[in-house]
Amino acid sequence: MSKLTHIDANGEARMVDVSGKPVQQRTAVARGEIRMAKETLRLIQSHEIAKGNVLATAKIAGIQAAKSTDNLIPMCHSLPINHCEIEFEFPEAGDTIAITSTVKVNAQTGVEMEALTAANLAALTIYDMCKAIDKNMSITNLKLVSKTKS
Repeated sequence: MSKLTHIDANGEARMVDVSGKPVQQRTAVARGEIRMAKETLRLIQSHEIAKGNVLATAKIAGIQAAKSTDNLIPMCHSLPINHCEIEFEFPEAGDTIAITSTVKVNAQTGVEMEALTAANLAALTIYDMCKAIDKNMSITNLKLVSKTKS
């Protein structure tokens, strides 16, 4: 296992010093799913949820979350997000929304945490807006799909 970069020689938490690293264009893609009753998904897609347009709200929440990640996760660097995209897919089973977030930045460190946070908060927003009608929703399979730098 490689050395943990967020732990100093005394075993204390620390923020990683990236000041010596070059600024590079970095992209991270994360994906997660929210599973629900088929009827809940139908109501979301037909804009019949009482709280409003679920997917539009979840998209805004995901973007906002990416921009606020450093306020949520203690050792994350503040990053000037260049772009954040939230996309929704509806697998054939008819009971799932797959959420993909893509985050881009020109910085000295990556945007993996921002992409993961964006996908997760989009899913949490869907959960929040639909919890009154579906008590059995679950958020699953949150993972980093890719990260690149150039």
